[in-house]
Amino acid sequence: MYSVSVRDHIMIAHSFVGAIFGPAQALHGATFVVDAEFRRRQLSPEGLVVDIGAASALLKQVLAPLNYQNLDEMPEYRGRNTTTEYLAGDIHRKIAAGIRAGALGADGPALDGLRVVLSESHTAWGSYEAPLNVEAAR
Repeated sequence: MYSVSVRDHIMIAHSFVGAIFGPAQALHGATFVVDAEFRRRQLSPEGLVVDIGAASALLKQVLAPLNYQNLDEMPEYRGRNTTTEYLAGDIHRKIAAGIRAGALGADGPALDGLRVVLSESHTAWGSYEAPLNVEAAR
């Protein structure tokens, strides 16, 4: 499996509900480095997994509404614990929707998988990965 990854970051605020979260139950900030890894079994005729510029633009577009936001105040996250793992899955779903909508052009339907990793620090990160069957979704 071939892969290409692109990276961006977001700065957010949020809080968690539940004693397991200890001091993170209070409103706090986080800066996440976000990696999106696009996977493909066969390279394109040009020798690519996906155009890096298009992949970077899609990631930036997906992350823009989250940057500098208090996730607790956003309707789509109200009442949810926006853990690193949950956000990785949510960002994955939004990137996949962008791929289905044609954001990656002809390369999109050929992609086999996507992995999204959110790094909280150099010692902790969470991720979500799933196959992409873009053709079947159309």
